[in-house]
Amino acid sequence: MSLIKSISGIRGTIGGPAGDGLSPLDIVKFVSAYATFIGKNADPGTSRRIVVGRDARLSGPMVEKLVVGTLTGMGFDVVNIGMATTPTTELAVTGERAAGGIIITASHNPLQWNALKLLNADGEFLNDAQGKEVLAIAESCDFNYAEVTALGHEYRNDTWARRHIDAVLALDLVDAKAIAAADFTVAVDAVNSIGGVVIPQLLKALGVKNVIELYCEPTGHFGHTPEPIPENLTGIASLMAEGKADVGFVVDPDVDRLAIIMEDGRFFVEEYTLVAVADYVLSHTPGSTVSNLSSSRALRDVTRSHGCSYTAAAVGEVNVVTEMKRTGAVIGGEGNGGVIYPALHYGRDALVGVALFLTLLAKSGKKVSQLKATYPQYEIAKTKLALTPDIDVDAVLEAVKKRYASEQITDIDGVKIDFADSWVHLRKSNTEPIIRIYAEAATQAQAEQLAESVRQVVNSLA
Repeated sequence: MSLIKSISGIRGTIGGPAGDGLSPLDIVKFVSAYATFIGKNADPGTSRRIVVGRDARLSGPMVEKLVVGTLTGMGFDVVNIGMATTPTTELAVTGERAAGGIIITASHNPLQWNALKLLNADGEFLNDAQGKEVLAIAESCDFNYAEVTALGHEYRNDTWARRHIDAVLALDLVDAKAIAAADFTVAVDAVNSIGGVVIPQLLKALGVKNVIELYCEPTGHFGHTPEPIPENLTGIASLMAEGKADVGFVVDPDVDRLAIIMEDGRFFVEEYTLVAVADYVLSHTPGSTVSNLSSSRALRDVTRSHGCSYTAAAVGEVNVVTEMKRTGAVIGGEGNGGVIYPALHYGRDALVGVALFLTLLAKSGKKVSQLKATYPQYEIAKTKLALTPDIDVDAVLEAVKKRYASEQITDIDGVKIDFADSWVHLRKSNTEPIIRIYAEAATQAQAEQLAESVRQVVNSLA
C-alpha cells in the first residue's frame, strides 16, 4: 500500500491501515486541512463554496462522500458536479464563483489508486507555498469544525459537462463546420472512465457523425493500464491499423491528457499533441509558447518558425501555467499530451486538444500521418538511476553541471543540458531516491545512447 503527500494533493492506494494507503481517516484529515487553508486565505467576500468532481474510479463514490461530508462539516457549501473531467471541474470553480475545488482522481494511475487534487479560486492547482501550507495544517491537525447551525450544504449540478463542451465550441479557432464537412470517422479509447461520456459528446457536437467507441463505458474497470502511452494502447492501435478510422483519440481517466493515433495505427506520439495544436494556434494568433523542460524541442522549433518566442518551465502544470502568465503565452502545456489553451482556461484540457486538432486536420486536407511528417522529427528516451538514500542528489547534479559547463545549461528544475542537436534532462524524484534522465535526439537509438552515456557519467559521480 502507498500514501504520497505532496504540494499538489494526496494520493494513495485504497485499503489497508490508516497512513499506509488512502484511508477514510487520511481523506478526512487532508480535506479538513484544505478547507482550513481556504477559509484562512480566501479574499474578503469570497463565497464559502467549493466544487467537487470525480472520475469513474471504483473508489470514487466512497471518496466523494467523505470529501463532501468533511467540507460541509467545515462549514462550506459543496457544488457536487458528479462524474466530471479535471478540466471541467476547473471551469466549474470559476463558473460557480467558488472558493476552490477538489478533483477526486488519480489521473493515469491504476484502478487501486485514488487522489485529491486541490484547486484555488481561479480553478488552478495550488502553488508550492500553498501546497506546503496545506500539508503543514494536515500534520498539525489544527482544524475547527462548524457548529451545528453553521454546517454547509451540498448542491448537485450536472450541467457542467455540457457547459464545457459549449465553451469549447464557442472558441474562435474551433471550426465545427469544417470538421463536419471533412466527414471524419474518429475512434476513441477512454479507458472506461468519464472521457467515455464527454469525448463522444464533444465529437458529435463538432459534427462528427461516425464515432467508434472503445472502452467508453464509465465503469471504472479500466480496459487496460490507463496511462495513454504506446505499450498500453494496443487495442486502438490495431483497430486503426485496419483502416477503420481517420484518427484515434486516447484520454486518461480524468481527461487532461490527449494521445493521438494515426490512420495507419502508428502513434502520433504524445509529445506532438501540443506541437500540432500550437502550430495551428500560432498560425492564427502569433504569440509566445511554453512547455516544461522535459518536453520535446519540436515545440520550440515550430514556435520559432512562426517568428515567435518559446520558454521552458520547470516540470509540473502549475509551473507551466505560471510561466505562461508571465510571458503572455497563447498556447502551452506539457509533452504528456497536456494542452493548455488560455483562451478557455489555464489547465490541461483534452477536449480543447481534440477540437483544435480536428479543426487543423480538416483545414489541412492531410491525413494524420502526413500532418505529422511536416513537423521536426525527434525521439525521446527515458531512463532513471537508482541511488542509495545517503547520496546527496543535489551535489551529484551540481557535479553534472560542472562536467558539462561548456554546453548550454538550465538549472531551474534539476539540470538540463542542451547540445546542438539533442538534449538531456536530469531531475531528482520527489518520492524515491532516483534521478530521472530524459534525452531527446533525431532518432530513438541516438536518444537512448545519449541517455545511457549521461547515466554512466552520473553513476560515476554518485
